[in-house]
Amino acid sequence: MIDDPSLDGDVAQLSEPRPPTSFVPRASTWTVWALFLCSVGVLALTIRSGAGWELSDLLRVDGLTAIMWVVVTFFSGIVHSYSRRYMAGDRAIDRFYGRVFAFTLVVMTMTAANHIALFAAAWLAMGLVMASLIGHVRDWAQARAAAALARRYFLASSGLLAAALVALAWATGTTTITGILEALESAPKTVTFVAAVAIVLAAIIQSALFPFHNWLLSSMTAPTPASALMHAGFVNAGGILLTRFAPLLADELVVMSAIVLVGACSALLGQAMVLVQPNVKRELGCSTMAQMGFMILQAGLGFFAAAIAHLILHGFYKAYLFLSSGATVEQTAPGHADHTRLGFPGVAVSLLTAVGGGVLFGVLTGKATSLALNSGTVLTIVVVLTTLTAARDILRRSTLPTSVRFVSVPLIVLLAIGGYAVLFNAVSTMLSGVPMTYVSTELTVAHYLAVALFVGSYLVTELGWHRSSTRLYVSLLNVSKPDPATILTNKEEYDDI
Repeated sequence: MIDDPSLDGDVAQLSEPRPPTSFVPRASTWTVWALFLCSVGVLALTIRSGAGWELSDLLRVDGLTAIMWVVVTFFSGIVHSYSRRYMAGDRAIDRFYGRVFAFTLVVMTMTAANHIALFAAAWLAMGLVMASLIGHVRDWAQARAAAALARRYFLASSGLLAAALVALAWATGTTTITGILEALESAPKTVTFVAAVAIVLAAIIQSALFPFHNWLLSSMTAPTPASALMHAGFVNAGGILLTRFAPLLADELVVMSAIVLVGACSALLGQAMVLVQPNVKRELGCSTMAQMGFMILQAGLGFFAAAIAHLILHGFYKAYLFLSSGATVEQTAPGHADHTRLGFPGVAVSLLTAVGGGVLFGVLTGKATSLALNSGTVLTIVVVLTTLTAARDILRRSTLPTSVRFVSVPLIVLLAIGGYAVLFNAVSTMLSGVPMTYVSTELTVAHYLAVALFVGSYLVTELGWHRSSTRLYVSLLNVSKPDPATILTNKEEYDDI
């Protein structure tokens, strides 16, 4: 018998993957981190000058551009560094790094583009590169199908955006975004309305909101680093697009109200779909849909700077979850959750935490500083309900002693809300030169309906009605089902080819 130290019983221990020997991964990684440092410098200059600057009619660097450059290059640098080991041994590693690096450059170009042709081209290229990353493993028929599905969605989004930009250029007589936004008053109302609808549709397709979420849930064939880049960066493009064209959207109350409803429905549906997912990556995909819904909801309420702050925080959170998802994978049978009963003290602590969180949120962000009903009040109500749900869930699941739980949970929740407020105020300051990062919107039936949806969803969850409805369970499974051609059904299909 051969004494092999690499064997432990009947299980062979895999050797550590060797770093790639190709020059491409190392060069692109160092280049992206260099771009990150340069982006930090651009952000500092933008903050100091208080205004952006234009490079002919093609590019314009403002606060939004500088912020997104820092965020995108940081996430890309993390993905590049992580992939050095994760993708080691992949025979197409150079192609993978080339696509990730190209994606970084394209997104940076899109956020800085001022000419409509360059903006539309960058938007299209961003989608095509991401579709290529989704289908990176070309030997898998499922990966090819997922890439083709995503590509169709992205082409539709690009077509809608291009049509909107061409219509706006024709109506205003200029081909720059800044020129179009300055000349909106002279454009026919019908043209601006149709263009606004097309831009919103392009945004919600790219952000995978209901009913255009299927491409995201069908993209699980992508390598984990590509998924991290997709969920932490790519889907945020919808929020960037809406923020860039905020003056156009703010003039259309019907469009803003529709954004609120789409955001609310996507947020609630995505969160409900999380409850029925059988695997980690698809659960994270549904969570992304929910978070993008919250982001778009804030844009629809007129808080575009808040939407940017939200996508930054979500990007950090989701990048971490995807890159660490391998550590949480296990095969287990469903069982009964071991939840602690709260009792009256727990309910009281949850309510006080939620109300305190709502007050802190409204005061620090300035979104609800009076008793008057406005869009800030709507968002604060959503925050209170979300905080109430989170606080009670944490209290139920925590294994800490009761006294420690009742003190630590409110403290953690309030600190998190305070941290968000600090980021929101910082982003608002940096976006001061961007047109209409905040606009007061008139409350409509859509706003009251959105609040009713959140309140109703909270009551259904709190009373446990969702657990007793087989029809609801099946409906959530069906609406979250990916395209059948993209599903890896056998474990053998995961083996190296």
